[in-house]
Amino acid sequence: METKRIITLGRETGSGGHKIGEMLAAKLGVKCYDKELLDRAAKESGLCRELLESNDEKPTNSFLYSLVMDTYSLGYSSSPYVDMPINQKIFLAQFDTIRNLAQQESCVIVGRCADYALDGMPGVLSVFISAAEEDKITRVQSYQGGNISRDKAREIMLKTDKRRSSYYNYYSNKRWGDSKSYDLCINSSKFGLEGAVQLILDSLKREEEFRNGNR
Repeated sequence: METKRIITLGRETGSGGHKIGEMLAAKLGVKCYDKELLDRAAKESGLCRELLESNDEKPTNSFLYSLVMDTYSLGYSSSPYVDMPINQKIFLAQFDTIRNLAQQESCVIVGRCADYALDGMPGVLSVFISAAEEDKITRVQSYQGGNISRDKAREIMLKTDKRRSSYYNYYSNKRWGDSKSYDLCINSSKFGLEGAVQLILDSLKREEEFRNGNR
């Protein structure tokens, strides 16, 4: 049986990680899953799509919050995640969806602790994309249509990265952005988006050669 090739992409806000994922997927002829994971997780788990969206990569350990948000969960009576706090339901729904995807097809998965969900699975390459702060701020401004100041863009960037870091650190046994947590870390400010894609492709090729005894 052919081993699936899965590339997981962790990313700093404004580093171009989503775009790199799309470009990489196009080069490999596979799908890139980012927000699309929410649709699949909602369908497979029976949880409300809007609930998944509003809590996407947002950790919480608040019992009161979980109790209140549970009332908005759809499909709760038939879901395998019954009797869990809502934040755990959402994480496990995405966790299961990521593992199902990896068993079904080669793909690129952006964010959502995918590297942790697939830890130890053959054919997985975990990557983290970072960038210089000024470049990230410029991209965040671009994402917002150029209608915000650099100070506001920096505020959004820091807030989003803090949320992603907290989510990753809360649910995994690793540290977000730490080189020890990933197979490959790339600074997109150093290599550009296309260069980052090529580095990942080269790493996939080299990993396969190494696995086949070409050391």
